[in-house]
Amino acid sequence: MPLIPEEPQIHESAQGPRATPASGRTAPTPRPVPGPRPAAPARPGRPGPNRPVPAQRSTPREPAPAKSVNPANPTNAAATPQLQLIPASAAGALDAAEEAVDLLLESGRAPNEVLVITTGDLHPWAAHELSFGETSYWAQHDARDDVFYADASAAGRAAPRPVVVVAVNGGTDTTVATALPLALTRAAALLIVCGDPQQINTVLGVAA
Repeated sequence: MPLIPEEPQIHESAQGPRATPASGRTAPTPRPVPGPRPAAPARPGRPGPNRPVPAQRSTPREPAPAKSVNPANPTNAAATPQLQLIPASAAGALDAAEEAVDLLLESGRAPNEVLVITTGDLHPWAAHELSFGETSYWAQHDARDDVFYADASAAGRAAPRPVVVVAVNGGTDTTVATALPLALTRAAALLIVCGDPQQINTVLGVAA
């Protein structure tokens, strides 16, 4: 299933600003821990004891259009989630995924409608929560109160959600090639992939 960038936007019910391409990103910059939002449960963020509320952006950003791809089977579009590719390096993929999640939430998506899958290092929230044991970690998944972050190797255990965001932030080609089809089965409405388009096409056996 090739992911070939085209002119895009976050379709479906998302009506906020579109995600910013992250192709020029360098290593992720530490961010404050996301905390409670005015009209939604707290979303997971960087590990920390109190998870303070991050400062509000003073000026809303106007991101440039992200690259997107169409479903592989247009005739089955009703049952196939929309696909979107946000170009990003392995080092910048997690930041790109975080920005995509922020835009989804700002545009009206509930936190518990979003699943984030990483192919390389664990998201800091997942690493922190797993330090307390898998039972506690998966209990939060089952509660469906917030955005949930999972490693590609454990994503098969995650329940489907309307939106799945994949951060191709490392991992082997085999891991990436396995994670993308799996993510597609977990996304009910929208699948966003943040990563290097050439790598993604290569692992799927498509010439870049």
